[in-house]
Amino acid sequence: MAASRVCILGGSGFVGTHLVSQLSSRGVVCRIFTRHPHRVRNLAVNLAAELVTGELFDSQSLANHFSDCDAVINLIGILNEDGKDQTFRRFHVDLVDLIVDACNRAGIARLLHMSALHADEARGSSLYLRSKGEGENRAHTHGGASIAVTSFRPSVIFGPGDSFFNRFASLLKFSPLVFPLACPDARFAPIYVGDVAEAFVRALDDRHTYGKHYDLCGPDIYSLKELVEYTARTFGYRRLVVGLGDLPSRLQAQILGRLPGRPFSMDNYFSLQTDSICEKNGFAALGIEPRSIASMVPRALGNEGYRNRFDRYRKLV
Repeated sequence: MAASRVCILGGSGFVGTHLVSQLSSRGVVCRIFTRHPHRVRNLAVNLAAELVTGELFDSQSLANHFSDCDAVINLIGILNEDGKDQTFRRFHVDLVDLIVDACNRAGIARLLHMSALHADEARGSSLYLRSKGEGENRAHTHGGASIAVTSFRPSVIFGPGDSFFNRFASLLKFSPLVFPLACPDARFAPIYVGDVAEAFVRALDDRHTYGKHYDLCGPDIYSLKELVEYTARTFGYRRLVVGLGDLPSRLQAQILGRLPGRPFSMDNYFSLQTDSICEKNGFAALGIEPRSIASMVPRALGNEGYRNRFDRYRKLV
């Protein structure tokens, strides 16, 4: 039977808002678990989503909100650690254990889980990738025979409000004419956020996806330097992007990792030692043709200011 109501953890985030939009357009009621419902009331108004609040790290609290749903979708993840309360282990491993336990308590038989490309509990190049791999493994193994789990491993995701192009756009905006870039040769296959959301939607009721792990990549491969140069051109910033060698890259990570917001950390550096590209793209198995950066991001945006550029970008995508 097709799912008619799903509970989404991380539903108010970047991927989550796109997923809620796609599910809502198909008649699926989306229950968004959030600790700050007043910040996302627009989802309830515009998409008729249900906003619920509770303690995220409490299995019974989660189970209470899962109880009358047909499926649960976990999109929660962090890119950097920040103190004892925001660690990779807490959000990528411990939380997954709580979600699986809550699903069992509430009788939920379907779980979709967001992982990361090249997440590997044993061999991941960074703590981020190892914790993502461990959480993904736990979702599948601890779910056992009672929960049908499907996980998705995307490369870097782009789109309105993303944390990739917009982060570099902000850094470029306030940088001098020369922009020193760590790990310039790291490779990515960027994917459009709408395609990632579509992958979740198609898998939700498809029994053929049960127990599967899907690597998701865009159609084109770029080096990090190419992507940052593309960002500079797109947003109209004249900057010379200079790729750093390994030692200066490490030094930059050590320095920036101590700044507020941690724009670039040593764990980010270690993640970049693994190219974020697919050996086998899961989009094909799901019947999705991923869209390219060139087809989704405007190449020429005139001479308006940054905010106007971004507003136009949002309208185009």
